[in-house]
Amino acid sequence: MQKRFLAIWFPYLRTDWFARRQPELKDIPFVLSLPDHGRMIITATNPIAQMQHIETGMTVADARTLVPSLQVLDDKPEITESLLTNMATYCIRYTPAVAIDPPKGLILDVSGCTHLWGGEDKYMADIHKRFQDFGFQNQVVIADTIGAAWAFVHFGKNMFAYTGTRQKEALLVLPPAALRLEKETVERLEKLGLRTVNHFINMPQTALRRRFGKHMLMRLNQALGNEEEGFIPVQPIEPYQERLPCLEPIVTAKGIEIALQKLLDTICHRLELEQKGLRLARFSGFRMDGKIEMIEIGTNRPTGNPKHLFTLFEIKIDSIEPDLGIELFMLEALRVENLPRAQEKLWEDNTGITDTQLAELLDRLAIKIGGHNIQRYLPAEHYWPERSFMAAGSVMEKSATNWQVQRPRPLYLLSNPNPIEVTAPIPDYPPMLFRYKGKLHKIVKADGPERIETEWWLQQGLHRDYYTVEDTAGCRYWLFRSGHYDSTRSYQWYVHGFFA
Repeated sequence: MQKRFLAIWFPYLRTDWFARRQPELKDIPFVLSLPDHGRMIITATNPIAQMQHIETGMTVADARTLVPSLQVLDDKPEITESLLTNMATYCIRYTPAVAIDPPKGLILDVSGCTHLWGGEDKYMADIHKRFQDFGFQNQVVIADTIGAAWAFVHFGKNMFAYTGTRQKEALLVLPPAALRLEKETVERLEKLGLRTVNHFINMPQTALRRRFGKHMLMRLNQALGNEEEGFIPVQPIEPYQERLPCLEPIVTAKGIEIALQKLLDTICHRLELEQKGLRLARFSGFRMDGKIEMIEIGTNRPTGNPKHLFTLFEIKIDSIEPDLGIELFMLEALRVENLPRAQEKLWEDNTGITDTQLAELLDRLAIKIGGHNIQRYLPAEHYWPERSFMAAGSVMEKSATNWQVQRPRPLYLLSNPNPIEVTAPIPDYPPMLFRYKGKLHKIVKADGPERIETEWWLQQGLHRDYYTVEDTAGCRYWLFRSGHYDSTRSYQWYVHGFFA
């Protein structure tokens, strides 16, 4: 497929931004300025000031001599990057590959995209009009290479599509600055009388390299398509991404559901062919006013079931606000995993955590109550009870060790043992009474002790002697004494858990 690139140039980027926020500035000459060595220097002008011969680099005092009514505002050069980033994000509705071209432009890889708008001319016209409506004057050009597109948008015709022989012919008559050369190189070329690309394009490359350096040759070859040019999108392109442009803006929930269903069917079919399943997905709607509505869902295990995925998204569709209408829908599989085809069985025993229906139920619960409220735990190789388990990374994670089930453990385990007051015979008899949160409990049954040692590789704390006890109310507790009994010093008892 023939590569095609679109360049957008905003000649009055920051002044247009100021005029959007202060509409009264649109009809008067104004400039932006910054201090430089005790003088105020003009850093940007609006079109009206420029027509009155006010240029960047002039001092404010000289400019006011030419135009006494000139309005001067403090510049904000730091907004340029964020402004271009926001514009690039907006342009993702036209193509997934959009890059920033500082200080006043964007580059779009539009290969294979323009036919969705009825051709390159309509594609450029739509982009041009959108930004004009937002208050940003702009020029738009399409060409076969990034270098050529940049050259034509700055020195050629606005809203023009160049290709093939016509592109090269148009490039020949442009000045050397159109090749994005350094200022010193451009000045040297002009001193030698090489004022257009045509004057030096046929010179031997060895002579050009020796006289002007490698950078000039690189820029020339990039513009002609003889050398590849790097392109870094403002948002990485997901390998599994589907887009659905709309002939008319969508404003109803039913329309959003239909678009989502189509995208899910398409992306799940792709995943099935590659034996992969989806774990994390994002559904985006690009609105007419430039805003993007997004919802995300995740699954506990890889799945390629579009009906199940639609059920998860359906819960969040009400949060999408279409406003004036959504003109483009996009579905991205942000995380996929291998999902080999498995042979189906006529009957199954209890499949436990691997059961597909259980996994889908957990997905639906996670969407409704939040995934952080659902946890699965696996055994950990530690002696102390509060360290003997860990949260699993996913439902499908396998345990590296087995649960220790040879001794009873409480249904509810405190994350941190609570100190209690205990009356107990000596040396290793179970306690007779204990006071917990101000309430006295008389013990009628007890079992123990069970000694749990410290871990030699940690060496933290003392060993513990655990007792399972039952009070007169029938409640059962898990108590322990920390360390050996010693009548010459105090020792501490703790409650660590509660049995059912």
